[in-house]
Amino acid sequence: MKSFTASPAAKLHILRLDTGDDLLGCVNELIAKEGVQNAAVVSGIGTLDYCKMHYVTTTGFPAVENFLTWEDKPLELVSVDGVIAAGIPHLHGVVSDYDRAYSGHIEPGCRILYLGELVILEFELAGLHRSMNDRGIMELRCE
Repeated sequence: MKSFTASPAAKLHILRLDTGDDLLGCVNELIAKEGVQNAAVVSGIGTLDYCKMHYVTTTGFPAVENFLTWEDKPLELVSVDGVIAAGIPHLHGVVSDYDRAYSGHIEPGCRILYLGELVILEFELAGLHRSMNDRGIMELRCE
């Protein structure tokens, strides 16, 4: 395990996403507009009508991933969380339909159906970034 200690929060960003907004696109827009380098996505809820995510299906290396896509299907966005390091978001989410819940890595293009709400806690931590380790995993580092 590695731990990294950050200074107290510099800013709290609250995003309201409207019908048709791209979930990840809006996060990236905030990052660019506000110059966010490091942050934690601490809360995310809403509804989607298009969603793409992936999850791992093996325990070996390299990981084998499965991609799920829903088009024109109402989904509850139960949770979104993750870390923004060096201005790059890595978000995971849980969505559900009337039958079951699904979770995985959020892909570009997830589109808001009725509304979305995200809370992003920006913090200061010099040198936080992701880089590939010897097993091919992009891991957090602070150097």
